[in-house]
Amino acid sequence: MAKVTKQMLIKKLAEAGNVPKKVAETMFNTLITTIMNSVKKGDKVAIPGFGTFMIRKTKARTGRNPATGETIQIPAKKKAVFRPGKEFKALVK
Repeated sequence: MAKVTKQMLIKKLAEAGNVPKKVAETMFNTLITTIMNSVKKGDKVAIPGFGTFMIRKTKARTGRNPATGETIQIPAKKKAVFRPGKEFKALVK
């Protein structure tokens, strides 16, 4: 299984848009930064056919330390999640 890097994505974007790599890199970085900042503010970022980026809140809960067996309190927190869209799910199946 091959690993797709940021530079590979930028190269594809430059070729598809027929623009220099520097322009494609700026566009790519702007897209990623915009998604991250929007999710950080609590907004959902939906890209039809691809998926949705959002914040999900988890509740505080009781857990167990696996090394000692001691009961511990796990605090509530927020985490970034990606929910794939219908077309993306169908493509992966």
